[in-house]
Amino acid sequence: MSSGENRNGCTTAAIIPAYNEAERIAKTVQSVDRYVDETLVVDDASTDDTGARARAVGATVLTQSKNQGYIAAIKRGFRAADTDIVVTIDADGEFPPDRIPHLVRPVCKGEADMVQGHRGTIVRPSEQFLTWLAGWGGPVGDSGTGLRALRTDLADALDLDGKCICGIFSLEVLGRGGKIQEVPVRLNEIDKPRGIAWYHGKQVFYVVQALVRTAFSLWKDDA
Repeated sequence: MSSGENRNGCTTAAIIPAYNEAERIAKTVQSVDRYVDETLVVDDASTDDTGARARAVGATVLTQSKNQGYIAAIKRGFRAADTDIVVTIDADGEFPPDRIPHLVRPVCKGEADMVQGHRGTIVRPSEQFLTWLAGWGGPVGDSGTGLRALRTDLADALDLDGKCICGIFSLEVLGRGGKIQEVPVRLNEIDKPRGIAWYHGKQVFYVVQALVRTAFSLWKDDA
């Protein structure tokens, strides 16, 4: 457990989902660890030594029995966290860990329930579309970002039904009455190929479902 540099009076755990990130995970853990009280790496049944390398630099490693994907990984991390706030950050080092205190501070102060790291550019057109679609349900911001801080009790209560977090994460927080803020982040350049996200096609169905649930929740609150 680190000293949590620049913490704001709340305990914080980083949740890092990882699949075959052996070449990057140690550096990511070491960079993140200085800003949080605990770093939890969820090894999504990697076929390389991702888990061993994360453990070697001090992370708590939770190993999935089979590959279940990003959402299942972060949900396991949420359940395991014993802190006031959880932070999600990708294993590949693309997101800058030094922004973590800026995300945590508004949540710790009670000014927001979730704070997202807003990327300047969303590369995939399919992700741009999903964010646009989700925006019909409220101010979702950068709905597909991999860098967030939120109350642990809220994180643990989320259903997150979908093929990815695009759209549904932010919509579900809004549907539960949560307040979302954002801080800008500049991504680090990494040497990692980006495949075609075919699952974004199926994600449209889940975003539409989330839109309906969010609209119903907001209607109930106003009634």
